[in-house]
Amino acid sequence: MLVGSEGCLLVDAGLPGSATKVEKALLKEGLSFKDVRAIVITHAHVDHAGGAAELRERTRAPIIAHKDDLPYYKREAPMKFCSTGWTGRLFFKTPLPHESYTAFEPDVLLSNDDTFDLSEFGVSAIVKHTPGHTKGSISVELGNREAMVGDLVASGILIGGVIRTSHAIRPPFEDDPKAVAKELLRLVDAGFDRFHLGHGGVLNGSEVRRHANALMRIS
Repeated sequence: MLVGSEGCLLVDAGLPGSATKVEKALLKEGLSFKDVRAIVITHAHVDHAGGAAELRERTRAPIIAHKDDLPYYKREAPMKFCSTGWTGRLFFKTPLPHESYTAFEPDVLLSNDDTFDLSEFGVSAIVKHTPGHTKGSISVELGNREAMVGDLVASGILIGGVIRTSHAIRPPFEDDPKAVAKELLRLVDAGFDRFHLGHGGVLNGSEVRRHANALMRIS
């Protein structure tokens, strides 16, 4: 969640049925659904996009996403999963990655390398295409040189565990590791030094660079 001068923005929507949890998080900040100005969906996996349709209905806020994941958002194509190791292979055998969710079409649809300025919603940030986790994955780049990168990188034991949360790892699924590395290095080279993840603790720039360089060595 990003709280701005004119309300707040949600970054990702969680699994289907997450609206109650989101409402509780808003209440902790003294906010409600009516204060949500926009919903940014970083990519089409169910744990990030599954609750988007319901949250748009509850908040009346526009959804921002990238067109390269549109067939998945509209439920017109099965989600693609490229496992990064044994964790991904085991996870793929569970029901969760394959869980369906209510189809939706984003209100703001980025294409190619478009950026979208969030300042109209009271937040000093942009949304930018950062492909690699999925073809249409996007990130939020804040004016204070922090970035919310979804699942471009993860941390911790077993994805966001209680230990080693400052150690970068690959998420269970990743379409193109070199594309991920390119985007992470671009961000670090631009001065970004705090990376907020979909799964795991906040990473600093040097750790993200180490991880990106390791990805570049994958054959």
